[in-house]
Amino acid sequence: MASHLRHHSSSVPTPSPVSPLVDIPVPSFFLPTTNQTTWLYTTLAIVAALLVLEQSAYRYKKKHLPGATWTIPVIGKFADSMKPTMEGYMAQWNSGALSAISVFNIFIVMASSNEYSREILNSPNHAEPCLVHSAKSILMPDNWVFLTGKSHVEYRRVLNTLFTRNALGIYITIQDAITRQHLGKWLADAAKDPSPKAIMMTARDLNMHTSLRVFCGSHIPEHGAVEISQKYWDITLALELVNFPLALPGTKVYKAIQARKVAFKWLELAAAKSKIAVAEGREPECMLEQWVKELQAPGYKGRKDFSDREMAMVVFSFLFASQDAMSSGLIYGFQHLADHPELLAKIREEQYRVRGNDVDKPVTLEMLEEMPYLRAFVKESMRIKPPVTMVPYKTTKAFPISPDYTVPVSSMVIPSFYNSLHDPEVYPDHDNLTPERWLDPNNSANTNPQNYLVFGSGPHKCIGLEYAQLNIGLVLATASVLSNWEHHVTPESDKVQIIATLFPKDGCLLKFTPRPKPN
Repeated sequence: MASHLRHHSSSVPTPSPVSPLVDIPVPSFFLPTTNQTTWLYTTLAIVAALLVLEQSAYRYKKKHLPGATWTIPVIGKFADSMKPTMEGYMAQWNSGALSAISVFNIFIVMASSNEYSREILNSPNHAEPCLVHSAKSILMPDNWVFLTGKSHVEYRRVLNTLFTRNALGIYITIQDAITRQHLGKWLADAAKDPSPKAIMMTARDLNMHTSLRVFCGSHIPEHGAVEISQKYWDITLALELVNFPLALPGTKVYKAIQARKVAFKWLELAAAKSKIAVAEGREPECMLEQWVKELQAPGYKGRKDFSDREMAMVVFSFLFASQDAMSSGLIYGFQHLADHPELLAKIREEQYRVRGNDVDKPVTLEMLEEMPYLRAFVKESMRIKPPVTMVPYKTTKAFPISPDYTVPVSSMVIPSFYNSLHDPEVYPDHDNLTPERWLDPNNSANTNPQNYLVFGSGPHKCIGLEYAQLNIGLVLATASVLSNWEHHVTPESDKVQIIATLFPKDGCLLKFTPRPKPN
């Protein structure tokens, strides 16, 4: 029996040791087959070639210009552009009169000198304004601000008539009334809560209310004006220098387009009503009516067939300028006067003299023309803190901007204004707020007008510059005689927040109190 068992056991094969993983299927993509290896190496080679091509193209376009020797693959300076700072811009401007960067493979040439900045602004045959990548999606690609050549000239011919002395006189009546209304509200709110409040949004509300009534009169109902005002902030945020470019739901550009649709609904209605009002014989009471009236003037020989939509697009672009550039100028005007009480005292002395101590008397254009110190202060305040420091252009052909450098076609070329406005040879003590420099016709500030680029230069120079300066001056002047204000200084008061235009980083914290009337 034992031998039988021994014989049987010896005939049964002994199982060999086997790994417990031997029967688990292994995905084929982990196995280095010849085809997959070839695909992987080919992909890596293509990516490497594209990266080399990107760097080579950047260096070829850059040539000898100051700027990074190599650009970050694909995104370039995108991270810096998402949160721009004045310190970052200053470093770029100070690196050279022309310098180069790249953002998402968009080659950009920055011009920091007055010579090159003016060259860009005055070369419509080589470059056209593009503002920011999303601008045409938001403002509409056929908006007059993007036009060049004859079509742009036709627009400017009629739009210039909207800022004549006669037209400005009509607008000032509206501006004065709305300014007093808002100042009264500011004082009433301050009486309830005397703590310092940021004026960034309240100043924007004042400018929006003023602009809508100046541009459209009573043709937009109050709830329509409120709706535009509430939505317009979305447009400002989307017109920052760098934003996600696609209008996908939830993005800034998408929200801005929706806000534009709301604004256009009301602005087209206002244009249609203005045409009816003038046809019925009404004298112009707002900018749109003034426009319609000018088209009917016997001596007018320009284009006359402006549609409601085209007129709405113009007003829409004016709203952008008044909301951002004008608000920036106004806010810094309040901050500068609070920080320089000796300048505020001079403005008040001029106000009481021109107004004959009657602070309730409505301001007129003639009165504003008798306030040279006020106008000098506004000009100087905007020089110190220009609302707009640069305006992006796009080259339409190779642009020989200097004897030794040509900007490639389809590049972005950006004229910068800050260095021109802080040139120590033109503006001695350039960082000091000195309105008196504008009162002396022989001062270098006045003998070098080419440096004052606050409103740009060339065929696309700001068409409403006189309106903007008058409005800022009017608000500050009226505020100076109706109120006192204190600036609550914080560590961020002198730091700059860049949201399309410049603003104090803390929003400018002010405390308003009523000012007694003079005896």
